[in-house]
Amino acid sequence: MTDSWVVLGISAAITVGIQFCGFVVAYILKTETFFDILGGINFLTLGVYSALAGPNWGEDSRKIACSVIFFCSRLWLLLFLAWRAYDRGGDSRFEEWIDKFWTFLGVWMFQAVWVFVISLPVVFVNSSSYNTDFSAFDYVTIVGFGLGVLIEAIADIQKARWVKAGRQGGFCQVGIWKYSRHPNYFGEILQWWEAWGFSFGSGSGWNSAQWWIGILSPLVTIQILLFTSGTGVANANGKNLKRYYDRFPDEYAEYRKSTSILIPMIGYRYVPMILKRTLFFDLKCYEYKTEDGEEQAAEEKIENSPPTNEASNLVP
Repeated sequence: MTDSWVVLGISAAITVGIQFCGFVVAYILKTETFFDILGGINFLTLGVYSALAGPNWGEDSRKIACSVIFFCSRLWLLLFLAWRAYDRGGDSRFEEWIDKFWTFLGVWMFQAVWVFVISLPVVFVNSSSYNTDFSAFDYVTIVGFGLGVLIEAIADIQKARWVKAGRQGGFCQVGIWKYSRHPNYFGEILQWWEAWGFSFGSGSGWNSAQWWIGILSPLVTIQILLFTSGTGVANANGKNLKRYYDRFPDEYAEYRKSTSILIPMIGYRYVPMILKRTLFFDLKCYEYKTEDGEEQAAEEKIENSPPTNEASNLVP
C-alpha cells in the first residue's frame, strides 16, 4: 500500500515519462502517428498503476466501479482516435509543429498535463484508504459517469457512420445529433464532473485537499473543449461554420436556433437568449462572421420567423 499523495506524484512522473519518450521518438521519425495512441495508453497505465498501488482494490466496490468505467471511457477514446487518425491519414494540425523542437515538445507536454489532470478523480479513488458504503449520491454520480461515457461513444459512432454514408444533408442531424450540436463533447464533460463528484466518498469530506484538486479534471475538460482555440467547440464553430452557411444558410440557421450546443434536449428554441449565452454555453464568440464582418447570428436572424421543418428534411 502506498500513500495517496505518493501515488499521485508517481502518476505524474509516469505521465511525463511516457509523453517525453513519445516526443523523442516522434521528433526523430518526424511523425505524429502514435500521438493519440500514447495518450490513450497513458490513461490506461495510470488506471492500472493507481489500482495496484492503492489498498484493497479487488475488495472495494467503489474502486472497481470507478476503474471499470474509466477503462471503458479511455479505451473507447484510444480506439476511436486511433481509427480516426488512420482513416484521415494523419492529423493535419501537426504539419506546422512537427519540425519545431520546442513547439512539438510543448504539444506532447500539453497532452501530459491533459492526461494527468483528467485522471485525478480516478487516481484519488484508487489510492484512497477510505472504504465506505455507497450513498445515494454515489449511485447518482457513478451512473452519471457511465452515462457520459455512453453518450460520447454513441455520438462518435453515429457521426462516423454519417460521414461514411456520404454526409447526407450537409450537416449531421442523425440520432443524438438531432438534439445537440456537440453531444460527444457533452458526454466528455459530463463524465468528468460525475467522476469528480463520485470521488467525494473516497476522501475525508469537504476538507479533503486531494478531492478539491480533482476538480481540475472537469474544469480543464471544459477549458479545452469550449474555450481553447483549435480544439472542441471553439474549433467547430466561428469561421469553420462557413461551409454550412454557404450551402445551407436558412436550414443551418434554423438548426442552430432549435438545437442545443451541448446538452441533448427538446425545446431549445424556446430557451431565453440570456440563458443560452450563460448556462447553456451558446456563446456569441461561436457565431459565424462573414468576410466583411457581418455576424450570422442564427438565433437573432430568425428570432421572429415561424418554426419550420426545413432542417428535419435534411435528415437521411
